[in-house]
Amino acid sequence: MKIIIAPDSFKGSLTALEVCEAAREGALRAVPAAEILTVPMADGGEGTVQSLVDATGGRLVTATVTGPLGDPVEASYGLLGDGETAVIEMAAASGLPLVPPGQRNPLNTTTYGTGELIKAALDAGARKLIVGIGGSATTDGGLGMAAALGARLLDEAGSDVEPTGAGLAKLNRIDLSGFDPRVRAARIRVACDVDNPLYGPTGAAHVYGPQKGATPEVVEQLDGGLQRFAEVAQRDLAVDVAQMPGAGAAGGLGAGLVVFCGATLEPGVKIVIDTVGLHAKMEQADVCLTGEGRIDYQTAFGKTCKGVADVAAEAGVPVIAFGGAVSTEAENLHEFLTAVFSICTGPAELEQLMEAETARRLVSFTAEQIVRCYSAACERHRRT
Repeated sequence: MKIIIAPDSFKGSLTALEVCEAAREGALRAVPAAEILTVPMADGGEGTVQSLVDATGGRLVTATVTGPLGDPVEASYGLLGDGETAVIEMAAASGLPLVPPGQRNPLNTTTYGTGELIKAALDAGARKLIVGIGGSATTDGGLGMAAALGARLLDEAGSDVEPTGAGLAKLNRIDLSGFDPRVRAARIRVACDVDNPLYGPTGAAHVYGPQKGATPEVVEQLDGGLQRFAEVAQRDLAVDVAQMPGAGAAGGLGAGLVVFCGATLEPGVKIVIDTVGLHAKMEQADVCLTGEGRIDYQTAFGKTCKGVADVAAEAGVPVIAFGGAVSTEAENLHEFLTAVFSICTGPAELEQLMEAETARRLVSFTAEQIVRCYSAACERHRRT
């Protein structure tokens, strides 16, 4: 029996690799002779760097970069096993948790540190970059990121504008003559799972600005600045991001990565699937086990379990999922999941269930029961 174990992390409890290892132990108790391939997964959000580093035999690299308020912060990126692909989570350098609640105002925050992480990855030899853009503290359209990579962002007087949300409204010209040429030579894929446009009622400022500390007045200022950025980018660089789906992600960093870096915006789980080579690995499997911390109606919308199930369906492989919590809405997931199991075996406090050793034991036990059932069904089928 050939089994693929391809789960996401159980956030706050186990990494995807730890989930894989615990599930593997349980599966082997059920069928000691099973051939098991573990593939740590992610959906492009938090934990993607760690999962891809684990899945490819890569390593984490730490750099000191500029935080969202201009202070130095320590941030890590992943250099994958091929030696030429880097994975960056913009939140590591420019994320909302790096800004104290009392200082949150997206007029004042910058993605400059994200640009410095990109530069550090290029310095380390990366020629392919994967950038996850969830969890930002910023609404600067990627001006900070671009400035860190050598772009000049000028006002009407020809002076450099501040690479923050406040600088957007003053932007009059973009000069890329000093922009790092390695950026455009690299392939940059952006894990983007929202379709918000850059500006307007469903744009970056209106939808995400308030959670970053923007007042209604600041939202309107930022929205006008993002529109101004789109107009200048169209005029100076012939790149139209005004209504591009996903351009408003991470305070317009989605648009900035397209405009300045020639990046493509893609669903996060698709990028991860391609990077770990899941399609080829799935071809020889008899069954696939996947999982994530919570399985509910959102699982159908770009989450890891859905992405893994889509790959398995192409190969005709049944997929069984397990989760720390499973909503009764999960019955609607049977369109793509053969079965869904909760790892919880009885009443318990959430904190207790999330304790790493407890979670490992429960994942292992659940995987064992899943494989026992599947193996018994296969044996009966062979007899008939």
